[in-house]
Amino acid sequence: MIIKGLQKTTLIDFPGRVGCTLFTDGCNFRCGFCQNPDLIISNPRLPVIPEKEIFAFLESRKKWLNGVCITGGEPTLQKDLPEFCRKIKSMGFEVKLDSNGSNPETLKKLIKEKLVDFIAMDIKTSLEKYSGLCGVKVDSEKIKQSAEIIKNSGLEYEFRCTVIPEFFSKKDALKIGEWLKDSKIFVLQQFQNDVPLFDESFKEKKPFSVGELNELKIILEKFFDKVEIKNL
Repeated sequence: MIIKGLQKTTLIDFPGRVGCTLFTDGCNFRCGFCQNPDLIISNPRLPVIPEKEIFAFLESRKKWLNGVCITGGEPTLQKDLPEFCRKIKSMGFEVKLDSNGSNPETLKKLIKEKLVDFIAMDIKTSLEKYSGLCGVKVDSEKIKQSAEIIKNSGLEYEFRCTVIPEFFSKKDALKIGEWLKDSKIFVLQQFQNDVPLFDESFKEKKPFSVGELNELKIILEKFFDKVEIKNL
């Protein structure tokens, strides 16, 4: 595993758990609003953290942590992700995976082999706008497959979307709701333009107001068991 970051304690990233967060290197999307630009394209300024250091850290925190969140970048690009999760599970920790949903076969394997306990899938926008926002040609069928796999996994999960006015209208909210209807949780994440971004031009884009976010929430509540707004 190519791990470039470790947040030693989090009460946010893994709902209901006291956890730590691992940041994997590399992503197959080029979302301009990404807040981890150094992880999208490998940055040599960020050293790789050896796996032995990660496992030594986890061993030392068994009394205080009960979950490990694996995020990125895009973790499913790491070929040894299943074995890495297996080692973490063998230590008694629960595993949460954050993914963009571009690799349904990897998700299927992780679920089948009981290597994850919680999956958060990033929903970028309505399917027809995906490639425009992600900066690459996206296979929408794989995105749909991943969402369906997660919905039927029996695991804890959430779908979440960082909403940017140019790419997320009320019509997009309806389309996403119809696509993912009867799912458990959908999280609207406020776009942050005051942090480092992959494409600095996104700093000029104005986030939704609280009122506008609540209007989107009302639309989506028709389709999901629960809709939350985060990062306000």
